[in-house]
Amino acid sequence: MGIFAACTTTVKQATEPVDYAAMVNPFIGTDFTGNTYPGAQAPFGMVQLSPDNGLGGWNRISGYYYPDSTIASFSHTHLSGTGAGDLYDIPFMPVTLPYKEDKESGLGIHSKFSHAEEKASAGYYQVKLQDYGINVELTATERCGIQRYTFPKAQAAVILNLKRALNWDFTNCSSIQIVDSCTIEGYRFSEGWARDQHVYFRTRFSKPFKSVQMDSTEVKLKGQKIGMAYVAQFNFDTQEGEQITLATALSGVSTEGAAKNLQAEAPHNDFDRYVAETKAEWNKQLGKIEVQGNDADDKVKFYTALYHSMLAPTIFSDVDGSYRGADKQIHQTNGWVNYSTFSLWDTYRASHPLFTYTEPERTNDMVKTFLAFYEQHGRLPLWPLWGAETEMMIGYHAVPVIVDAYLKGIGDFDAEKALEACVASADMDSYRGVGLYKKYGYIPYNSAIKGEENWSMSKSLEYAYDDYCIARMAEKMGKTDIAKRFYDRSQNYRKLFNPETGFMQPKDDKGKFIPDFNPDDYTEYICESNAWHYLWSVQQDPKGLMELLGGQDKFEEKLDSMFTHHPAADEELPIFSTGMIGQYAHGNEPSHHVIYLYNLTRSPWKTQQYVAKVMQELYLNEPGGICGNEDCGQMSAWYVFSAMGFYPVDPVSGQYEMGTPLFPELKLHLNNGKTFTVLAPNVNKQNIYVQSVKVNGQVYDKTYLTHQQIMDGATVEFEMGPQPKK
Repeated sequence: MGIFAACTTTVKQATEPVDYAAMVNPFIGTDFTGNTYPGAQAPFGMVQLSPDNGLGGWNRISGYYYPDSTIASFSHTHLSGTGAGDLYDIPFMPVTLPYKEDKESGLGIHSKFSHAEEKASAGYYQVKLQDYGINVELTATERCGIQRYTFPKAQAAVILNLKRALNWDFTNCSSIQIVDSCTIEGYRFSEGWARDQHVYFRTRFSKPFKSVQMDSTEVKLKGQKIGMAYVAQFNFDTQEGEQITLATALSGVSTEGAAKNLQAEAPHNDFDRYVAETKAEWNKQLGKIEVQGNDADDKVKFYTALYHSMLAPTIFSDVDGSYRGADKQIHQTNGWVNYSTFSLWDTYRASHPLFTYTEPERTNDMVKTFLAFYEQHGRLPLWPLWGAETEMMIGYHAVPVIVDAYLKGIGDFDAEKALEACVASADMDSYRGVGLYKKYGYIPYNSAIKGEENWSMSKSLEYAYDDYCIARMAEKMGKTDIAKRFYDRSQNYRKLFNPETGFMQPKDDKGKFIPDFNPDDYTEYICESNAWHYLWSVQQDPKGLMELLGGQDKFEEKLDSMFTHHPAADEELPIFSTGMIGQYAHGNEPSHHVIYLYNLTRSPWKTQQYVAKVMQELYLNEPGGICGNEDCGQMSAWYVFSAMGFYPVDPVSGQYEMGTPLFPELKLHLNNGKTFTVLAPNVNKQNIYVQSVKVNGQVYDKTYLTHQQIMDGATVEFEMGPQPKK
């Protein structure tokens, strides 16, 4: 049973609009390994206003960990479900005097809180700070965070700490300036995962502060002063029940940019109005996919997943179109919105393919963002955050996002420039083993410089997939020479297949496979996975992989082994191997498409069986309800697609392998005015197996649906039953 009050359903009048925002449970993923935050955000917003528990560590990478009992601040930037501890910018904390402080643990100024006095929905968060009797409410516009504090009768204060370091985040320099008795502005420059991050802000209080206390500390690096770190305390006398609202705008450009954002998006102090506006925007966004069914938890899980898919990437340009580029210079958009926070190793798989239906305009802007990054940086982005390239993970996976958009005819971006950027990124010899990959057709495992990352086998396989995507785009553009070169490169996966072991295996620069190979091992040659996971990273040519494995029956046997070969009970698995079914690890992205490969065998019912198992057992309506890092929407996008009944095994193919639908009726409302409908009238927790399929009333015998069918607004009807249709 779910913990969320909004799970309960009431009978509505037919004319009453559906409140999708209330069906979102932002606490899903705040426990176990999800690393999500419960705070307030507008769809794809620059601001993620959320509570911080005040302590560091893996479990608190998003700032908040459900088992904790303290809150130390409400900061304006957070990462949704990543493995990197950064941001937490512009943190405010309301208190009554004297405040509670713990210097020894690093917790600092804080308060106890109880989940019984905490709630959240899409765009809204509320909590009672028990030590001070202060009720805190949060909401957000795209570039502004709005806080409302309800105080007791007290000497009260609001503290802004630009000195605090948390997890990977370190303050280089900061500033707090008093603009007038209600307004402040400043900046925080920091070093962390986002290198040389610049966050500018402007905050307006709804009540003049009585006085201000300012404290500053020199910031030193290797014994040299590099800046100043400030903490400010804004003092008030408050009456019982008095409310003070803070509106804070962010900018990556300047305090002037933050001031413009504040004036444009949060010009007044009416908190309830902002809540209503943000809720309306979430209802519009979430209503793009309409589901019907009697299982309240399934609806909460679905709309929370759809919500999580819309938290990143994040807007990274001001209302006037200015933004800080990859070259650290200020640039100007021309009628498009710049974005950042791209977890591309994860999100190219399902998040971006989902956006091609739910967010085609944003997809166009995201591609334009990539091309601007290329112009400023000389290659496409890998994992950009607040204008900085984090260099996290592998591949050049902006490529499939660009190619998918191009092949689907989305947007008005410059296709010639886009192909140029893709090719340039794939040919950058000095970058992360690409030169070696081009020389050998793979990256030799013995080529890594001591102390540097390796991941040689994974990089080789990821590059081969991206090369295939480039070939697809070049082919459609009539550039046959480029297409042939990259189609040839896309077959490089074959060079790492060892027929003696039946796995992809690292090779050295002499062409010898690594000795003492065990596919169960997690090694430096395979990125966050083992050889079981990466065997299937051939989305561009699964039939070619089938041939290498010995044909259809051997292919199926290998898949069966993947799901039934369980780790030993005493085996210590790495932190990213979660959501395990045999060797399949749903908690990490390289496995995500593997379940759907049974559609190429004589037993597509096994896809249906395992998809249902994952949806029912590994996604739950509770804080620990995501079995791995959410990773900026990818875990949730897998669920959204799978609940619709299909999934993009090869994201640029225009084909979607069918699984098992979750709801009796689902409607995907498209930008072209058409509605794609999925019907499964008798589906339930037992009736998970597809007996037959009809498309537009006609019997359908394929295991996949196409992009064209979706865009044409087809109706797909599944007949479901409790036993496999063999």
